[in-house]
Amino acid sequence: MLYFLGVGGIGMSALARYFNHYKIKVAGYDKTETVLTKELVKEGIEIHYSEDVDLLKKHLAGLNKEEVLIVYTPAVPKEHKEYVYLLENNYTIKKRAEVLGDITKEYKTIAIAGTHGKTTTSSLVAHIIKQAGYNCYAFLGGITKNYNTNLLLGDDKKTENTYLVVEADEYDRSFLTLHPDYAVITSVDADHLDIYGNEQYVQDSYSLFSKQVKEGGFLLVKKNVDNTLALTVNRQTYAVSLNADYYAENIRVSNAEFFYDVKAGNTGFKDLLLGIPGAHNVENSVAAIAISLEIGIEKSVIAEALRSFKGVKRRFDYRIKTDTIVYIDDYAHHPEELRAAITATKSLYPDKKITGIFQPHLFSRTRDFADGFAESLDLLDETILLEIYPAREKPIENVNSQMLLDKMKSSQKELCSKEELLERLKNKKIEVLLTMGAGDIDTQIEPIENLLSKRS
Repeated sequence: MLYFLGVGGIGMSALARYFNHYKIKVAGYDKTETVLTKELVKEGIEIHYSEDVDLLKKHLAGLNKEEVLIVYTPAVPKEHKEYVYLLENNYTIKKRAEVLGDITKEYKTIAIAGTHGKTTTSSLVAHIIKQAGYNCYAFLGGITKNYNTNLLLGDDKKTENTYLVVEADEYDRSFLTLHPDYAVITSVDADHLDIYGNEQYVQDSYSLFSKQVKEGGFLLVKKNVDNTLALTVNRQTYAVSLNADYYAENIRVSNAEFFYDVKAGNTGFKDLLLGIPGAHNVENSVAAIAISLEIGIEKSVIAEALRSFKGVKRRFDYRIKTDTIVYIDDYAHHPEELRAAITATKSLYPDKKITGIFQPHLFSRTRDFADGFAESLDLLDETILLEIYPAREKPIENVNSQMLLDKMKSSQKELCSKEELLERLKNKKIEVLLTMGAGDIDTQIEPIENLLSKRS
């Protein structure tokens, strides 16, 4: 049996689904019930939502300790009552990353790492592989819209063309459990400084990850990131509008769609159409193209898969798209992610007013990148700031959304509580709305969509 502490997390839930698929008993705890946990319950996974050792004991009843593996995420606090009980009673406990690392040993693994872009890139790589008819398994950090899941399963018949696609998560150096055959590093912007302490330690961790690629494997790194990391291992580079081993050029927007060409060594692509918008996603697609060519997928298959890719939920996710109102939702929670989402929106709708709603995620991240957040939010025509979502943290003195608001130069800015948000939106003229954040702002998406749909 496997018991998951934090089963509702996007990475944890994919693992839970994997073992449940193979008829291994799975149960778990999570702090709150969500759409995703409800889906897990429908799939036969038992979940409870109160920190309760007695409920935990019911799941473990009749089992020897040797028959139980506890999987936990570092997002669960060390003082969690169930975690403490399991630790004191000598149950085998592994981090999510360790378990994922064990699974990847059985497959040819493609690992996508980076502060930004890894979910879209890994989902796109998996989509291309599936469209090529290859046998594909994938553990994804979001719900891919083509398949409506964060877990893709192959047919269990391992062939030469069987691949496992995973996100290589930098949080808590989790990606150092992986030894991939193919790897991508999309970006190394400082993040998770509550864990790492400083930017140099982040970069050192990515340098270590680059050395995890198996001998004779394929490492692809975004142009200039390889210089930042001072990499000593063999690698290929990719970029947008920069000379690299693989790069996109001639990017143009027509009818809110992105077209572009790609140079790839001695070959290339003309007039590619990506199914999702944004120059940052064009860049992600170049990485996916490079991996796909490296594992032998035909150019025509790659081009068609790029066109049919629908993206990932909460990654530049169109909720409403009419002539009068556009509503886009995005998981952006780092200044560079905000900049990418806002810039993409402005390039698609240059003549419309862009209103953004942002919920900062973590007190420490807000403190560490306050100036960057303010600069990115100033790109909006109008900003509505929600209070900080604390996640695993306790408040930090003088770190709040008012602090961010004060740093912004824009005059069109305001604070708002989640409870007041819908009422506030009722009185606003909305042309293009962009919601951003990694906290519980996702609970507002459907109500906002319902409100704006009545106008469109």
